[in-house]
Formats: sequence, C-alpha cells, structure tokens
Amino acid sequence: MITDAGRELLASGLSRVDMKTLERFPEYVAWREKEQSTSVETLEVVYPIEVSRPGLILEAGTPEERIERNFGLIQASLAEDLLAAVQGMTPLKFEQLIVDLLLAMGYGGGDKSMGESIGKSGDGGIDGIINEDALGLDAVYIQAKRYAPDNKVGRPALQAFVGSLTGEGANKGVFVTTSDFSKEAKDYLNKVQHRIVLINGDRLARLMIQHEVGVRARKTYVLRSVDEDYFITD
Repeated sequence: MITDAGRELLASGLSRVDMKTLERFPEYVAWREKEQSTSVETLEVVYPIEVSRPGLILEAGTPEERIERNFGLIQASLAEDLLAAVQGMTPLKFEQLIVDLLLAMGYGGGDKSMGESIGKSGDGGIDGIINEDALGLDAVYIQAKRYAPDNKVGRPALQAFVGSLTGEGANKGVFVTTSDFSKEAKDYLNKVQHRIVLINGDRLARLMIQHEVGVRARKTYVLRSVDEDYFITD
C-alpha cells in the first residue's frame, strides 16, 4: 500500500531517497525517535513512508542490513561530491590527481618518484607517466580529460591518444575522464593492439574512495558479534 506521502515523492520525480529527504516528513522523524528508544534487540521495522517504485523501495530489515544500505547511500553521495570537487580543479592539479591515484593503486610500486604529471600544453596527448621500473624501460602513459557529464569522450580522442602512445614507442595507457566514453570509443579499442584502460567518472570516484585519494576517514564503526569459540566448554 502506498501512502499519501509516498505519492508526493513519486510525483516529485526523485530518483533516490536519502536521509535528508526522509527528514522532511514528521512521520519519519517521530518513527525514528521511537525506534531509537526501542531495545537494540528489535530486528525488524516497518518504515512509515512506503514507496512502490524501482529505485525508491525502502525495505525493513535487521539493524546490520539497514546500516549496509545507508552506508551505500553515503558512498554514492560521496562519489558525487568527489566528482564535483574534481571538476573544480585546475588542469595541472587534475593530472597530478590521476598520477597520485595510479600510484596509490600500486603502479610504479607505489613510489612517488616513479610518477610524474606533464602539466604543459603541447604535451603530445600525454598528461602523465608512471614508470614501472627504475630505468623507465616500461611505462604507463596517462591521458586525463575533465569533461562535463553529458560530454562523452569520442573515438577521435582515443585515436589521438593511441597515436601519442605510438609516437612514444609505448603500448600501455590509461585514459581517464570525469564523464564517460561513447560506444564508438569503446569499440575502437578492440581494433588496436595497445593495452588501454578506460576510467570514467563513476569509476574514478569509486577508485578514489577505495584507495583513499582525496578523501579521509571521518568516523569508524566496528560491528562486533559473540565469539562462540570463546564460550566452548573444554
């Protein structure tokens, strides 16, 4: 059964329900205050606002399950905030960010001295380099593009990058964008011998979170359970 509050949400065109959205409803605030005063042994709840629509379904569950769902919402919100912050960076800073991320991911052995951003015009389509060995005999070349979300990287940009790799005598590259890649661009990679990894905006943000680049821990929660082995009788 869908409530009047749920119908209002559907009519508003929201694609996601988060805590800020729920706090607009007095019914939810009252329910949450009651829930917080309830014994922690309560495993299931029924949300006062029911929405029957894909992507907007609020399910009851155990406290651990609700934590998991809310954590996912926080991660998604953080990814959006990260992309917004990246869009505000200077081109030089953005190129350095990509170098820092690849180093954090283990490229170049994680040694900062093994990576550098080019940071200048006329760079031949190369924005950064990660040396995989001390002599620079094996390297990963980077192209980084800050595009608006609706401006996808097309095939011509990838062709230019492949040409730059060929000019450097390289066969490995990483192309990063804050937007996404067109289907033609992705299909083009199947026709070249170069090993090129594409990283779009969504993947970039999640890699930054995973490898702790541009983010910091604010709070840490530890979920504990009974150690059954401790209580085993000899």
